[in-house]
Amino acid sequence: MYCLKLTYFAACLIYSAHAFNLPPMGLGAILFRPSGMTTIPMGGDASLSEASDFFADAFWTAKVGGGAKELSKTQRKSLVNRQMLDFQRRYSTNMGNNGKRAKLMLCRNGKGELMGCAGVEVDSVPTMSLTDGSKSIAPLMSNVAVGKKFRRRGVAEELVREVEAMVQKDWGFDECYLYVEKINVPAIRLYKKLGYREVWEDSKARTIVPTENGGVKNAPTVLVCMKKNLKSGPFGSLFRF
Repeated sequence: MYCLKLTYFAACLIYSAHAFNLPPMGLGAILFRPSGMTTIPMGGDASLSEASDFFADAFWTAKVGGGAKELSKTQRKSLVNRQMLDFQRRYSTNMGNNGKRAKLMLCRNGKGELMGCAGVEVDSVPTMSLTDGSKSIAPLMSNVAVGKKFRRRGVAEELVREVEAMVQKDWGFDECYLYVEKINVPAIRLYKKLGYREVWEDSKARTIVPTENGGVKNAPTVLVCMKKNLKSGPFGSLFRF
C-alpha cells in the first residue's frame, strides 16, 4: 500500500509539471536543484554574446571525445567567434529570422547566473537514414550545454523539458529530434532516460576539436540522430522498460 501511494504521488507531481510527456527527474535533479532555476527564450540579440562566451567554456573546454583541457586565448577567441556566428545564423532576429521558428533557451539560477543553454529550430530532418531521402519538417534540438559547476543538478533535464513543452504547445509539433556525437556516452544515456531513441547514425560526420598545442582541428566523428514522440502521454516514461 505504501508503494502504491508513493507511485501515485510521484505520478501526480510529474503530471502537474506540464501537460505533456515529461519523464521523471533524476535524484540529483531533485536533491540538488539550483535555487530559483528558470528557463526562458533568449531575450534579444544582447544575450548572444553572453551565450557564445558561456558555450566556449561549457562545451568546447575539455570536449567529450578529446580536446584541450584548457583553452588558450587564441582558441577561446576563435571558438567564441565561431559560436557567435552560428547563434546569429540560427536565432538572431537581425539575420532575417523573424519568421523562422527557432529559439535559444537560457537557464539561469536565482542569482541570474547562466547555467545552461539549448537551441531548437524547425528544420528538414532525415527520418530513417541520410541516404533513403525521407525527411520530416520537425523541431531539431542542438547546442545543449551545461556549465561545469552546475552539472548533475537537473539543468540539462530542465532545458530539454522546456524545449519539448515549447515545441509542442507553441509550435504544434508532437515529435522532437536531436543530434549527438556517439562518443558522448553520458549525453546519449541522459537523452535515452528522457525518452529519446536512436534513429540513425552518420559515420562520415566531422567535428571541431581544440588541440593541446593551441590550435583547432577538424576531426572525424560519428553522429547519432535521436527522436522522441511527445504524444505518448505524461505517464509513458513511468512504465518504460
